[in-house]
Amino acid sequence: MSGHSKWASIKHKKGALDAKRGKIFTRIIKELTVAARGGGGDPDMNPRLRTIIGDAKAANMPAENIKRAIRRGTGEEPGVSYEEASYEGYGPGGAAVIIDVLTDNKNRTAGEIRHLLEKWGGNLAAPNAVAWMFNKKGHVVVEKSKAPGIDEEKLMTAVLEAGADDLQDEGDSWEVFSAPETFSAVQDAVKALGVEPASAKVELIPQNTVKLEGKPAQAMMKLMEALDDHDDVQNISSNFDISEKEIEASLA
Repeated sequence: MSGHSKWASIKHKKGALDAKRGKIFTRIIKELTVAARGGGGDPDMNPRLRTIIGDAKAANMPAENIKRAIRRGTGEEPGVSYEEASYEGYGPGGAAVIIDVLTDNKNRTAGEIRHLLEKWGGNLAAPNAVAWMFNKKGHVVVEKSKAPGIDEEKLMTAVLEAGADDLQDEGDSWEVFSAPETFSAVQDAVKALGVEPASAKVELIPQNTVKLEGKPAQAMMKLMEALDDHDDVQNISSNFDISEKEIEASLA
């Protein structure tokens, strides 16, 4: 089980998603604001904004919240100005970690991220220290239980025609990978089958993974939770690999 694609599944098992709905809304609102500021408030002309609006709707965010966040980004309403930043580092056992943030104070956030990494046995690294270990790809997750009447062949045909590079069977789900440029088309192809993806985003996929067991594995889980709880953290990429046994141990 690799860190890039399964952290959401781990959180689901921990029963944390509903409890953190407020945090999810805050995260999406920041992304909407920054996307609108950078590319305008029209989703038809701003692919990044269109994707985030999809995320907002999937999270059942009220339409007025979405509109207000976009208006803040375009300057039609006052609001806090956020900056994007990425921090690279190493977690327990030498696993690579990239933390993407939106913050109104880079110095404060950098110090807090450094503290969390060091608390759980990791350290902050220089820019580009670990980024080379990842490739940016579109990543769509389809849960088999929520795709009645869809088999692997049907899904594969649809996504490959839309420009996907690969489809992998992960037991209870299928994972579809594509170049960032074809991500939107692949996502639309999945939805055209009548299936709502469990997750759909452009993210950093590790070229290789680092197997963690025992104390390093448990410490990595704690680090991921702590980073995920941080108000400024938008996304975490990692190349850790952890077994179902270790996940169950963390839930005990």
